[in-house]
Amino acid sequence: MGYIGQCLLALIGLLLALLPFLPQHLPLERFGAANAVTLVRAGITALMVGWLGRGTLSTEVSWLIVVLATLAVLLDGVDGWLARRYGLASAFGARFDMEIDAFSILVMAALVYQSDKAGAWVILSGALRYGFVALGPIFPCLRRPLPPNKRRQTICVIQIIALIICLAPLVAPPWSVVLAGLALSLLSMSFAVDVAWLVGHSSVEKNGQ
Repeated sequence: MGYIGQCLLALIGLLLALLPFLPQHLPLERFGAANAVTLVRAGITALMVGWLGRGTLSTEVSWLIVVLATLAVLLDGVDGWLARRYGLASAFGARFDMEIDAFSILVMAALVYQSDKAGAWVILSGALRYGFVALGPIFPCLRRPLPPNKRRQTICVIQIIALIICLAPLVAPPWSVVLAGLALSLLSMSFAVDVAWLVGHSSVEKNGQ
């Protein structure tokens, strides 16, 4: 499959996966500027998907990916600001934003591995979120909504920035390995804290019944 076809397939698949959550946009009737910005971020991520599985990245392509990923990070702040500023916040918008973050981390982690900047373990950076979701049907307590948390948001941004730095041609092993490892450790700790909170609150509710 060619580069463009791979990008389009990724974008279409991502949007189709989000369709079941569209009713959560109600009672808002317009898609809104905030979601439009998030859609642009989805498109940027799809452009990065196009380079997956194509061998070692050239210096030019690596810098282009760094620029695209940096633009996506900047837009991540814009969509949230627009949602708050114009009253466009919705459960769908929050889900849309979160899933684009998760998918972009997975794609960038795979590109870091493809570039020989870190071992296959770096893909765990993106796989943790999907593993967490997959365990939901087995452990119902994991499906409970988590309260908003600055720690979670901050570590997510740190993870994304760390992967962008690792993808820069100027950063090579062992520095890229150390950076990716530290970022993954922080992300794993964040997931562990959330899981502990969910399990703990589930136990409290059961004991209170």
